[in-house]
Amino acid sequence: MTWIPPWCDPAWSAHEQWWAAGRVARLSYVAEPSGSLERAARPPTETVTTTAGTSSASHHLSPAFPGRAPWGTASKLRAWQQGAMEKYIQEQPRDFLAVATPGAGKTTFALTLASWLLHHHVVQQVTVVAPTEHLKKQWAEAAARIGIKLDPEYSAGPLGREYHGVAVTYAGVGVRPMLHRNRVEQRKTLVILDEIHHAGDSKSWGEACLEAFEPATRRLALTGTPFRSDTNPIPFVTYEEGNDGIRRSAADYTYGYGNALADNVVRPVIFLSYSGNMRWRTKAGDEVAARLGEPMTKDAISQAWRTALDPRGEWMPAVLRAADQRLTEVRKAIPDAGALVIASDQESARAYAKLIREITGSKATLVLSDDSGASERIDEFSANTDRWMVAVRMVSEGVDVPRLAVGVYATTISTPLFFAQAVGRFVRSRRRGETASVFLPTVPDLLSFANEMERERDHVLDKPKKEGEEDPYAESEKEMEEANREQDEDTGEQDTLPFEALESDAVFDRVMYNGAEFGMQAHPGSEEEQDYLGIPGLLEPDQVQLLLQKRQARQIAHSRKKPDEEADLLELPAERRPVVSHKEMMELRRQLNTMVGAYVHQSGKPHGVIHTELRRVCGGPPAAEATAGQLRQRIAKVQEWATRMK
Repeated sequence: MTWIPPWCDPAWSAHEQWWAAGRVARLSYVAEPSGSLERAARPPTETVTTTAGTSSASHHLSPAFPGRAPWGTASKLRAWQQGAMEKYIQEQPRDFLAVATPGAGKTTFALTLASWLLHHHVVQQVTVVAPTEHLKKQWAEAAARIGIKLDPEYSAGPLGREYHGVAVTYAGVGVRPMLHRNRVEQRKTLVILDEIHHAGDSKSWGEACLEAFEPATRRLALTGTPFRSDTNPIPFVTYEEGNDGIRRSAADYTYGYGNALADNVVRPVIFLSYSGNMRWRTKAGDEVAARLGEPMTKDAISQAWRTALDPRGEWMPAVLRAADQRLTEVRKAIPDAGALVIASDQESARAYAKLIREITGSKATLVLSDDSGASERIDEFSANTDRWMVAVRMVSEGVDVPRLAVGVYATTISTPLFFAQAVGRFVRSRRRGETASVFLPTVPDLLSFANEMERERDHVLDKPKKEGEEDPYAESEKEMEEANREQDEDTGEQDTLPFEALESDAVFDRVMYNGAEFGMQAHPGSEEEQDYLGIPGLLEPDQVQLLLQKRQARQIAHSRKKPDEEADLLELPAERRPVVSHKEMMELRRQLNTMVGAYVHQSGKPHGVIHTELRRVCGGPPAAEATAGQLRQRIAKVQEWATRMK
């Protein structure tokens, strides 16, 4: 079957020709108010000209080529959507996996394809499977805008004649897979699996999806984050074995964050990280003090992080004040810009909402996933001009609030999947030059994710474990299970690492943008911090980079003029203050132990004697508590000793 351009098909109505013609039809249309780029525009008032052509004429162009889909034209398919449509219709596959960065327009692509398949009688009905109740309703609303009626309340029995299909959740399919299998067996069905990685959340969900939709005529899988931290296979996804023998997911069409950023389809993100001094009491009654961002054990990082997020300390109020200042600056250029705090649990969310009211004098919209009115509250916030929303996880994926421009990452979930989904809430561009700002604690994993925003990941099905090696994915799998839980019930898991947060303060640490780091540590409210919070909200990406470079240069020059006794913070620019991850710390300890082991055979001295001598000469605590700098100093010293003995 070949793709007959709808603008050449006399069977299509004028309205169908308009929205399907994509980049080829030149139209004048009633402008929509600023809103989602995935929201369909109103029908055209008049067709000015129509240019027929073949899809193959543009195949020599990159799918990301801006000339094929001028920036911000909601009435046309974007270049990647057009390219994916052309590939699908040319190949006519039964299964198709489209990977597109959050905010790129997966919904528009899927519904355009669904309408084409319905019109050409390839399928007779559509089933959309979404991760949450809110998202399935959002799908039904989006489909209705282009004339596809989906029932989001379907539970059993025959479907009303006025509907073209249903919108359900993965959990709903998991409960009654045979109900959905019977539906797809009775009529030719397109199944749209939104955020397909959720079908791998549990064995039961994956098996239910396989059982329910194996007979489907066509299956379209969508995701913005195809990678998972576990090895559960994702149904209807093809895995290809690489040269290393490891199987990885293979997408049929990919449109990554880097391409979307180059096309001005999504906003660039400015990350502002804050460190500070933390003090907490362990279950054993020991008081521990540490500076967030300094090299320490994984457990200590976790506890320092949780201490920072405690609403009773000083870290969260200081960061919320800074984020509100940033929001005020952004709203000078984007008057309806909003901000979102992503919290770990309901108790913290309520406390953050109270802090925001104390800081701003205005009430924050509070969204809790077990609240029956949560979806309505999200919709209201999306439509109004209120400043702040606080939510527990459920806004982290797929939820469409395009005016969100400032975020505070106030959760201890540290999987790359959840981080990408969370940041995806802020990148939906509505106007050229918009930037997003995300505030986060100086935690090595988060800074690493922030610096790798443009990296495209696939789901790795095989993760071979060497003998004697600890499982590096075990902790990530546990966090993934937590991140994908729809409810926020008190499971007691919050007390896995019992401790009492005693006090915390905040220090502006650095700005990360486009893979580079800027800034020097500064106190909240200082002139140095204000320099970065005051960056205009509407700038071209290269202007942002230039402005950050200039402000760092000014900050360095200012610090050189201060007397030494006033330099109470680390007087080094961000790029010279690398944050060492716990994996790097493990590698340094392993390297030290290897060097000491080799020196044992060379000198004849026991391990303990050598370690004690290293501590005496170099100073510092035992190796398990030593900093990265201390470990490197000891490695250099033992290398020096070994060289002398040769």
